[in-house]
Amino acid sequence: MEILQTPENALSHSSVTAIINAPIEKVNIADWLLNLPDAEYQRCSTQHIGAAISSTFDGQPVSLNVETIGDALMVQHYVADVYRPDYCRMLSISDSITKGGRTKVQVLWELKATKIDDNTTLYTNEIHATATPEMLAYIKENGINLSDAAAARQAASDAHNHEETPNFAKSIENKALTGKYNQPF
Repeated sequence: MEILQTPENALSHSSVTAIINAPIEKVNIADWLLNLPDAEYQRCSTQHIGAAISSTFDGQPVSLNVETIGDALMVQHYVADVYRPDYCRMLSISDSITKGGRTKVQVLWELKATKIDDNTTLYTNEIHATATPEMLAYIKENGINLSDAAAARQAASDAHNHEETPNFAKSIENKALTGKYNQPF
């Protein structure tokens, strides 16, 4: 069940945009994301370790991503709530592993395509991180201030998002125009 983000559990919110030099009619974010090869995911950020596609027991697509965000190793299990050519809404209860231990964080990842003109599409990569009850207990047990944890996560998430978003946009553009991954950025 999704945890609604409130001031009492918010860790971060990052939204970054980039231009896709392809008409929106050729852009298919769902196809790009739900067929994304591991190597293509890895080359979109120096912090990306690996990715795979799976499904839930009831058949919903899942994007499994392993990456670092700041000092945390994140294992993300993004279930596709919505997956359309112009929009994907991916929700994960992610494992967050640091030198201090392991906990869970909810991550909402939204990928959006918006028409700019006949040849250009705006790509938006938006990420919300929300503390789970398990993470709130972990923070309390370890004497960590939520506002300090949120500030660190916000800085790390923004830095990560600014690196991956232009590369995601270029990869989506390449897939839209050539039907292939592993094209020059």
